[in-house]
Amino acid sequence: MRVLSAFEFSGATRRAFRALGHDAYSLDLLPAEDGDKHHFEADITQCPEAFLASWDLLLAFPPCTHLAASGARWWPQKQAEQAKALELVRWLMTIPVPHMAIENPIGKISTAIRKPDQIIQPWQFGHGETKATCLWLKGLPKLVPTDIVAGREQRVHRMPPGPNRARERSRTYAGIAAAMADQWNNV
Repeated sequence: MRVLSAFEFSGATRRAFRALGHDAYSLDLLPAEDGDKHHFEADITQCPEAFLASWDLLLAFPPCTHLAASGARWWPQKQAEQAKALELVRWLMTIPVPHMAIENPIGKISTAIRKPDQIIQPWQFGHGETKATCLWLKGLPKLVPTDIVAGREQRVHRMPPGPNRARERSRTYAGIAAAMADQWNNV
């Protein structure tokens, strides 16, 4: 299966799908953090439609900076940025692939576009942390928890300010990436 993980510099889902033998690539404006050659350093909005339509599964992790409910107090000052971010999500939803998952935290997408198909937590997939994560699915089943663990630390929410905070907050948990690869392996 051909899998594209968009907005993913870390390569977590790319690695999980490649480990199962899939032709998986990541795509991001940033270079691949792990230096892997199965990465496109590009702006997805500038990719030809034929390229985008050539994938069997598109996993999209669009930036949540202007969409996450955790930043709702700033929404009144970010109307233009938020409109642009919502436009990106709407555009992603139109890409003609048979299977798609769009991931984002609880936020504006749920009220401006549609409710998510599923909300998952890292602690359901082997990580003792909380970070409610929404999934908008097309042609995919909901993820089934694989490793419910104790501990409900708010590590992501409590990260101190700094130049790498957004980058660290955006990482896909390895357990969630593995569940996506295992459960969406033969869609």
